[in-house]
Amino acid sequence: MTERHLVDVHILLVRDGAVLLSRRRSADEFDGLWHLPAGKLESGESATAAAAREAGEEIGIVIDPADLRLVHTAHVTSSGREARLGLFFHALRWTGEPVNREPDKSYGLQWFSLDALPEESLIRYSAAGIRGLTMGTPYSELGWAT
Repeated sequence: MTERHLVDVHILLVRDGAVLLSRRRSADEFDGLWHLPAGKLESGESATAAAAREAGEEIGIVIDPADLRLVHTAHVTSSGREARLGLFFHALRWTGEPVNREPDKSYGLQWFSLDALPEESLIRYSAAGIRGLTMGTPYSELGWAT
């Protein structure tokens, strides 16, 4: 059987030089770590539609898919996890104020200055997307043997 890769969509909300992060609530090693609002692409859904849907589900904002710009793609693998392709979208505009709509998956939301990110507690996958935005790096690979 052919191995398949998941596709994740991540949303970069930036306001006044700060990016919105969510503190993950989970039963794995990522519990308590910061990450971008994100979710999985569903069958029959475009990537921008998925990002807009996830933004509404996770943080209660409305984004027109036309207002999303792809700023980074990460190809990621790690032991015991399915390989995935992460698409990181910068939201140019949105409507509403972000709120934690999934308290079972997130302890809360917080804005962090792009110059003062919580490096020690930021999931590497999210960090790659933020670097893609700030440094203009279009692609990265994480966890692959060199």
